[in-house]
Amino acid sequence: MERKKILMLLSNPFMVDPRVSREAKSLVDYGHEVTVIVWDRKGDYPSEDIIDGIRIIRIHNNLLMKIMPNDLFRNPLWWRRAYKKGLELYKSGQFKFDVVHCHDLDTLQSGVWLKKKLGLKLIYDAHEIFGYMIARDMPKFIVGVALRMEKRLVKKVNRVITVNEPLRDYFRSISNTPITVVMNCNDLVSQEYIPPRNDAFTVCYIGVLTKSRMFPEIVDILGKIKGVRFVIAGKKENLYAEVKERCEKYDTVEFLGAIPFCDVIQKTLEAHIVACMINPKDLNNRIGIANKQFEAMACGRPILCTKETYSGAMTDELKCGLSIDYDKDALHNAILKLRDDPELCEEFGRTGLKAAKEKYNWNKQAEKLLKVYETRK
Repeated sequence: MERKKILMLLSNPFMVDPRVSREAKSLVDYGHEVTVIVWDRKGDYPSEDIIDGIRIIRIHNNLLMKIMPNDLFRNPLWWRRAYKKGLELYKSGQFKFDVVHCHDLDTLQSGVWLKKKLGLKLIYDAHEIFGYMIARDMPKFIVGVALRMEKRLVKKVNRVITVNEPLRDYFRSISNTPITVVMNCNDLVSQEYIPPRNDAFTVCYIGVLTKSRMFPEIVDILGKIKGVRFVIAGKKENLYAEVKERCEKYDTVEFLGAIPFCDVIQKTLEAHIVACMINPKDLNNRIGIANKQFEAMACGRPILCTKETYSGAMTDELKCGLSIDYDKDALHNAILKLRDDPELCEEFGRTGLKAAKEKYNWNKQAEKLLKVYETRK
């Protein structure tokens, strides 16, 4: 097997991105060498790190980037700085990489520049359809620019990696580039079902705290149900402060704040079910799949998600939880149903764990990732 030197580009500090961490570690474990240039917008981490054998080089905002009104205007500056840093690593001989691996659209322009300059293989790892994701906050004009930019740049890559079948089908519609699906699955926790060890029926949610995930209303809905404990964790962004304040009204709701992703599985194991209510009117939500799905399955816990979404369809097909309408009454009734039927909860949990062991685990996904690096083109 040919050992490769791989340069990854990532627009977050790496510490908060389990998908990128898993991919990079799997490549290093297989004998490849990986350096990741990341954008640490808030300057929370040191300029360089070595984590699990992966070299991390962080770009912090300079004065010009700081005076820009938002990340929309900072992005072109980040692209240029990531490109220059990659070029510096290559030309100085510090790291003469063979492959550029770009995570999401907000790194792809830098990767295309590096490919053009150095003539190297370029991989585009699309965690989501970027235009659909920013449509929540940006005007239609900006969304259109992002979609057109992706359609233009994806034609210049050698390989696309993405997270599920709906995204694969989307990229097939805009490009003839070979596509590999590598899902955001977890490592298996255990080969055997582990029952929850909580006296109170516990619902767990660890993820983004946004309106499209039914926050902050979900706190009131679950906080008022007798015999139910609700545990929440999320990053310090979006509705963090509002959710934290809302949680303080209920003795049965515990707000953990931001926790490292290495703690997510343990907190999931402590719960009886995992909630993941995503609004199906949001196109990005409808075709994407939350990490919660795979965390729940790896832990043998039922998932509670919404109809008219990819995750809802997957849950129904695998019989590993309930998919319900995205509304207050449906959520309330589903929680009562699962609270009062421990046998059903265990059945869902065991079924999810079986699927995780057979297909939806990181070892299976890593095999597909490694095959991408075995191809010459």
